Amino acid sequence: MTRYSVEPDAATPTSKSRGSHLRVHFKHCREITHHINGMPVAKAQKFLDDVLAFKSVVPFVKFTGGVGRKAQAKQFKVPGSKGRWPVKATAVVKDLLTNAVANAETKGLDVEALYISHAQCNRAPAGRRRTYRAHGRIGKYASQPAHIEFILAEKKDSVEGADDDEEGEGAQGMKITKKMAAKRRFVKVGGGTD
Repeated sequence: MTRYSVEPDAATPTSKSRGSHLRVHFKHCREITHHINGMPVAKAQKFLDDVLAFKSVVPFVKFTGGVGRKAQAKQFKVPGSKGRWPVKATAVVKDLLTNAVANAETKGLDVEALYISHAQCNRAPAGRRRTYRAHGRIGKYASQPAHIEFILAEKKDSVEGADDDEEGEGAQGMKITKKMAAKRRFVKVGGGTD
C-alpha cells in the first residue's frame, strides 16, 4: 500500500487516489491542485471540464514567471491576472479525481456530499535526455514529472445556531467585556462585615 503525505482520521470515511511519476509538468499540476483543493467534487469536475473547453482558466499563483495575463483570471482575483489552460495536466488531474470518486462509490460514500479534503502535487525525479548544442556540446533536456494525490471526504452537517429568543453570550446575546467576565469568575473569599 502506498503512503500518502496526510493520513486522514480513521473515523471519517474517505477515498483516496494517487499517481506517481506522471509525465505532466509539475508546475501546471501544482497550480491546478492548489486551486481545486477544498472544492466540492462536482464543482471541481465542472471547473476541470471548463478548463479543457477553454471556458475557465487555471489561476497561476506561485509559478508565474513568463505566464501571460488572461481576462478570465480576473474572476479568481489572481495577482496580475495570470493564468493558463494546461490541457494535458488538467486531463490527468481530472482522471485521478474521477478515480477517487469511483473509489468513494465502491466504499459506499455519498458522492453528492464529497469534497476534496486534500490535494497535493510533488516534484518527481526528472526524466533526463540530451539535446545537441552549438560547437559540438551537449546540453540537458529534462522533463519535470509529478506525483499527485487526492483525498476526498464527506462534508459534515453544520451545527445549528441558537434561537434568537435565547439569552446568553455570542452573536445574538449581550456582549461581555473582558473586565465583566473577570468579575464573574471572581469568587468572594472571607467573611468580612458589611
